[in-house]
Amino acid sequence: MQPTGNLHIGNYLGALKTWSQMQYDYEPIFCIVDHHAITVYQEPKELQKKIEDVAALYVAAGIDPKHAAVFVQSTVPAHVELAWVFTCVTPFGWLNRMTQFKAKTAKAGNLESFGTGLFCYPTLMAADILLYQAGIVPVGDDQAQHLELTRDIAQRFNALYGETFVVPETKLPAVGARVMGLDEPTEKMSKSATGPNHAINLLDPPNRIKKLIGRAVTDSKPGVNFDDLGAGVQNLLNIFQAFSGWTDDQMKDKFAGMRYGDFKKSVTAMVVSHLEPIQKNYEELTADRSAIRQILKEGAERVAPIAQQTMDLVRERTGLYRG
Repeated sequence: MQPTGNLHIGNYLGALKTWSQMQYDYEPIFCIVDHHAITVYQEPKELQKKIEDVAALYVAAGIDPKHAAVFVQSTVPAHVELAWVFTCVTPFGWLNRMTQFKAKTAKAGNLESFGTGLFCYPTLMAADILLYQAGIVPVGDDQAQHLELTRDIAQRFNALYGETFVVPETKLPAVGARVMGLDEPTEKMSKSATGPNHAINLLDPPNRIKKLIGRAVTDSKPGVNFDDLGAGVQNLLNIFQAFSGWTDDQMKDKFAGMRYGDFKKSVTAMVVSHLEPIQKNYEELTADRSAIRQILKEGAERVAPIAQQTMDLVRERTGLYRG
């Protein structure tokens, strides 16, 4: 995840919760991507704080730093070194077809306002993955195109220089719930959205959560109608179900016909009860930030030898001078 904006329940239900549940089935690596963050300007001191905040929320939400490596991208220089190599082997047309770049630049309407890093972002993402010879990458469908490009880059490099990289799985294992904006339930909840009623942040207090859910878009019906759900009602149901783990039948038994005021109270109670322990863990972790810094230091030390081994092989394959 990028250390920008505020992590919200969409980040938790769509990724962090699932990562914590699947981490012991793999040898997981969790990277906080600060190089990606600076594709747009970040206030330096705020970025430093956000990096540690995200790391603390990873751990508070259930990532076990004794088992999983949690580290910051920029502390392992091989990320940008490999990204440059990939930039050199990736055809311009491949990057020019990336829909996220097109969408962001079209919205702004002015290419001059964007740094070149935004265009080259996918080669850095490919380096983040391939540097560790990752077999599986648990991302959402909004990142599927980037993952497919990563596969293409690996295959192109292997064809040019010989078998070097594992081509990661295209399946998206154990992807969590897709949470939409409370104010715009047809758009995915986003850290970059500016609407005051858009997202529930992981660190929001109960009174704010109550206010946000109370203002969430529903529809013109008097209560929950499972035969004709509006996008806003469906989103609130999805949030409740993702936190609770209830079956579809349990959801219908509980909420069918319920008026929206009572429905929103139930959703609020469910969200608050699940965020409370995360917030408590976060407060304990950040009371002394040296603990978080140590976790990040140890995480970087664990993954650096893997990155070094890959880069030694890349230098050998490409003919880069090794001394």
